[in-house]
Amino acid sequence: VGEVHYDLDGRACKGVASTHLGKRLPEGGMLGVYVQKSPHFHPPSDDTKPLIMIGPGTGIAPFRAFLEEREARGATGKNWLFFGDQHEALDYLYRDQINAWYGSGLLTNLSLAWSRDGADKVYVQTLLEQNADEVFSWLEEGGAIYICGDASRMAADVEAAVLRIFAKGLNGDETAATAYLDALAADHRYQRDVY
Repeated sequence: VGEVHYDLDGRACKGVASTHLGKRLPEGGMLGVYVQKSPHFHPPSDDTKPLIMIGPGTGIAPFRAFLEEREARGATGKNWLFFGDQHEALDYLYRDQINAWYGSGLLTNLSLAWSRDGADKVYVQTLLEQNADEVFSWLEEGGAIYICGDASRMAADVEAAVLRIFAKGLNGDETAATAYLDALAADHRYQRDVY
């Protein structure tokens, strides 16, 4: 568990859940949890279709399972993972597994965003837009796009970037971009599991 600690106007603050798990819950202690179902958030059934996964931070969790499943099924569709966090050295969750998938070719593309490692902040939506033409091309090939992670900022920022990508692919037509997103969502090819 990565405990959250931060300063707010000179006052030390901490994450309620992360510090409870990291400091207050005794080893072997019990904790009540619940499962929030997301019935359509699973890899596409057509193993030949491209899959774009956007999961910064803990949003990586379902995409590990997606990739494990596609690997086990022998899926031939392309896979693209957009992942990132603040610092590569501290926050590259499942580095060895992800790099192995990239090395084996299961991950066709791997786009990593480390927002605090350089002079400029780089986020997953930054990398999406830098690869706008290819992202749109994958969707035109019947691909699906999945987003998992922070609902308060990341999901909205990613969706705004996705809409700009669609508008670019549709000759700058913002109305058509919104309709394209709606059509993908209706076809379960645009899925979000945000919290």
